[in-house]
Amino acid sequence: MQALNFEQALHRMAAYCSRTERCIYDVRRKMDAWEIPEEAQELIILRLKQDKFLDETRYCKAFVNDKSKYNRWGIYKIRFELMKKQIPENLIREALENSNSGENAAQLRLLLEQKRKSVKGKNAFEIRQKLMKFAAGRGFPQDEIEKALFRIIPLPDFPD
Repeated sequence: MQALNFEQALHRMAAYCSRTERCIYDVRRKMDAWEIPEEAQELIILRLKQDKFLDETRYCKAFVNDKSKYNRWGIYKIRFELMKKQIPENLIREALENSNSGENAAQLRLLLEQKRKSVKGKNAFEIRQKLMKFAAGRGFPQDEIEKALFRIIPLPDFPD
């Protein structure tokens, strides 16, 4: 690939950011792949922010919405992925607080009900453990998992 001048790189990055929400981390990785010098990267990022192509608050809200709604991720996994993209903690916290927790609980319950159909186990306890591990892997908090599981598979009564 031939070396890009500043204007070409700026136009390509604007087109890249206009297709979907991007964060600074994604933009930097793309420019590193294009071997754009560090000084030019800073100027391009500044210009993209000024022209509203790049907005981490907007990115964070879209990421939380998409991952919870379409990928059915819990808050822990979403938080971890945003931290990997070097999003500031205050933006992550704000986006997660604005997400609908009632909707997330309903998503978790639906997810567990669907997974329950394919999980095999010797008894209810083993099935609950497998479902709990599955939901924890998706990033849901332990207390929400237990509430959802109790509605799907109630705990058996133990004799005294």
